[in-house]
Amino acid sequence: MQIFKIFRIIAIFLLTGVFGIFAFGAPTISLGEKLKYPHLKHFDYVNPLAPKGGVIRNYALGTFDSLNPFIIKGTPADGLELVYDTLLVQSLDEPYAEYALIADDIEVAKDNSFVIFHIDKRARFSDGVSVSAADVKFSFDILMQKGSPVFKQYYADVKEAQVLDKQRIKFIFKTNKNRELPLILGQLQILPKHYYEKNPFGENPLLLPLGSGPYKVKSFDVGKKIVYERDTNYWAKDLPSRLGQFNFDTSVYEYYKDDTVALRAFLSGAYDWRIETSAKVWARGYVGKAVSSGAIKKISIRHYLPSGMQGFFFNTRREIFKDIRVREALFYAFDFEWSNQNLFFSQYKRTRSYFNNSVFASSGLPSGRERDILEHYKNQLASLAPKIFDSPYVIPRTDGNKVVGENRRENLKYAQKLLYEAGWQVKNNRLINTKTGKPFVFTLLLDNAAFERLALSYAQNLKVLGIEMKIVRVDLSQYINRLRDFDYDMIVAVISQSLFPGNEQRYFWGSQSAITKGSRNYAGIANPVVDDLIKSLIKAKDRAEQIAYVRALDRVLLWGFYVIPHFYLPNFRIAYWDTIGMPQQSPKYGFSQYLWWDKTLPAGPKEH
Repeated sequence: MQIFKIFRIIAIFLLTGVFGIFAFGAPTISLGEKLKYPHLKHFDYVNPLAPKGGVIRNYALGTFDSLNPFIIKGTPADGLELVYDTLLVQSLDEPYAEYALIADDIEVAKDNSFVIFHIDKRARFSDGVSVSAADVKFSFDILMQKGSPVFKQYYADVKEAQVLDKQRIKFIFKTNKNRELPLILGQLQILPKHYYEKNPFGENPLLLPLGSGPYKVKSFDVGKKIVYERDTNYWAKDLPSRLGQFNFDTSVYEYYKDDTVALRAFLSGAYDWRIETSAKVWARGYVGKAVSSGAIKKISIRHYLPSGMQGFFFNTRREIFKDIRVREALFYAFDFEWSNQNLFFSQYKRTRSYFNNSVFASSGLPSGRERDILEHYKNQLASLAPKIFDSPYVIPRTDGNKVVGENRRENLKYAQKLLYEAGWQVKNNRLINTKTGKPFVFTLLLDNAAFERLALSYAQNLKVLGIEMKIVRVDLSQYINRLRDFDYDMIVAVISQSLFPGNEQRYFWGSQSAITKGSRNYAGIANPVVDDLIKSLIKAKDRAEQIAYVRALDRVLLWGFYVIPHFYLPNFRIAYWDTIGMPQQSPKYGFSQYLWWDKTLPAGPKEH
């Protein structure tokens, strides 16, 4: 798992699906219901007097062979988002607002049929060339034509981009029902047309990127290290939406093949900070003089982001997982309580929804508007999820005791019953398909050793049922390629969710994504009810309607047993060397090390 890329995805989808008003006025614009910063000077979670200078040393796992984060070919380097600015920039302490960046004004049609962005005349690429509406159109068109499949699905309801003049770009919509389009277009990263006219987009994966963002690529060593330098002439450094951020002169990403080696390097001072993803390492791994002396500090930062879904994802494209009874049986074989107690020091909470930790999570029996929505699909759901109206979705529990746990035995007995109904019987301690005579054998594909202990525990439970789960770990490049080709039986994956779900749900669960290589529909969900719910969700007329449709979608996904849910942690676990300064207030809805600064430098802004 590459934690930095995960947070990048959170940032992309954080602000979608807003129903609200539009407020204008230089130097900021914001979109939303209740504006926290109607007259933005700087965000509350930054230190506007943070000193500029120094180096922040980051770490990354695996490798990279590309400097183009917009295409599916290759593995892009970490930190490339620093090179590019977007039309608007989100606030990390309110869930529905964006503020001026490249665009300094916005006009939305009263019937929501188009949006016009006005480009700030001060906006410059790092080579000094002005950003124009033509660059915005080029960016949109090239990403739709040659970019990752996510762009085609995310902006599926945009008909075209039209240049009105040098400073104005108009996006015309296919439908006026998709209310979040102005916001997600505000998240568009802008590429320089003049640069790619000389250097065809996507042909050279190691072409040095050119953007209008706060950093430039200074140097790189493929697969090992990439260095970014702060652009001291960054055009937006004095914008209220950028004050107090991007304070380090240099940002370095050093790559490590293994997290154990990376931890040792951190403890010896090789880099400055890390997010800890392992409960065991957080509890026991941070030892040594630097920790005991206080030179290394450990903090837990509470956040209010939806947990999303981490779990064992079935690839339902595989014949062995097409039967919903089989998937439900394997769901009942997972013992979260034992794993949490014995592997994770009881640090985690069980995930019970695709939208856990948010108002969008379904619970109990469907009622009110949610039930009305589901009733519309009653005939289809009778075969897809027959229990959805009469039974609450329940996560199986155990007492955490693998030897004598009564709950565990009952769960496995129920799993055995389901497998028998699906045409599987145990012979000579192996589960055999009664029609084909083939044993129940499948492979869990991993790229991270952190999940191996959990997988081994799960494999033991499956063995009781006569199922053999092989565990195969491959390097990151091979893993990414196999994910893109859907070449796996089961994986451990994470789908992060936003505070306002919308267009991105197509990319996660839509039937078109199931057949689009490189998409994040890892489970291969091709369910017409899911497709229809996503369409209706995107067109929801107000907040209440949006919540009802997301809960209905959540419930259908849960009852489809496409994923065996794992667990979540409502905190960021951060370890860092005491040379780093941090704002007193952390944002509620995101995380960024680029709010920090080198506290060994004198206070007060100082440009180099």
